[in-house]
Amino acid sequence: MLTVQIVLFDGFDLLDAIAPYEVFCAAATNADNALSVEFVTAEGPRAVTSGINGVKIEASGRLNPERAGIIVVPGAAGDVEGDGPDSIPAILARAMSTELTGMVRQALAQKDIVVATVCGGSLLLAMGGLLEGRPAVTHHLGMSVLEATGAIPVSARVVDDGNLVSGGGVTSGLDVALYLVERELGPRIALAVEQLFEFERRGTVWRATGMAPVRPKTWTGDEPSIAADKAPMTYDTADNKLTPASVFEGDWDTTIATPVGKMQVKLSISTNNGVIQGKATQGNETVALLNPALQDSKLTWSLQITKPMRLNLKFEVATDGDHMTGIAKAGMLPASKLTGHRVS
Repeated sequence: MLTVQIVLFDGFDLLDAIAPYEVFCAAATNADNALSVEFVTAEGPRAVTSGINGVKIEASGRLNPERAGIIVVPGAAGDVEGDGPDSIPAILARAMSTELTGMVRQALAQKDIVVATVCGGSLLLAMGGLLEGRPAVTHHLGMSVLEATGAIPVSARVVDDGNLVSGGGVTSGLDVALYLVERELGPRIALAVEQLFEFERRGTVWRATGMAPVRPKTWTGDEPSIAADKAPMTYDTADNKLTPASVFEGDWDTTIATPVGKMQVKLSISTNNGVIQGKATQGNETVALLNPALQDSKLTWSLQITKPMRLNLKFEVATDGDHMTGIAKAGMLPASKLTGHRVS
């Protein structure tokens, strides 16, 4: 028997979970109960409250990451803008900080388990460091965030990467579930469910097979018509003076206020023959600043963090004496405020 475990967590999106549940239940009826489906949580049987509307659903069991079959992870329902406790990033981060991330990591290591995500479910996994280097899709508003986690965003309704199948927006839960029914039980069962629901799957399921499309030629910058664009760019402050990189040199204690808590990061910045260099230390992990550059009176760089979640952040900071202020941003997520002071 094919088993399907649909994972619930506080703040989950109701349609993300209910749509696959309905599809798999209908498939079970048409397949003479060759399939079973249940709601589970990382903690065990309990009532789980959905996001925004607060509908409670009773989960009947605890997620088993070793049980062969399908595991479905929905996204969150909450505030799209802002960084409050009811925002989607905050809800996903709370779910990621439970045992769920470790359980899904264990499931992805099994040969006979398929992990499927709907909408922001792929962001939940990606923020936990589970999708780095893997193609996936999420809601269109979160594609830049998905890329910032190290995943490979693919603009398709459904993306099939073997034991990982992801769906885009909220209603893609129908498409993901129907595709998995066809993949696991055959097209006749899937067609019977489509006819029952009077719904046809949308779009082409993306897989890394077949011929790759030829990309249109892009400008190289050598064409005469855009020669003017090759002039070096300068950045001036309000008083028309460039800020020297030396004002950023030294060791800094900084705090980054994110939607899911504060991060303490130590920065060490120096210049060598006019080249800016630096490193960041978070806990016992030290990494180099990527592409540090001086623009106007601000220093910019990129940095991959792993705690409290995996994200590639873009920093932009300024100094006033021994004080540093700025922002750290990942995709469409609200910018996190950075503050710090020079310690040497």
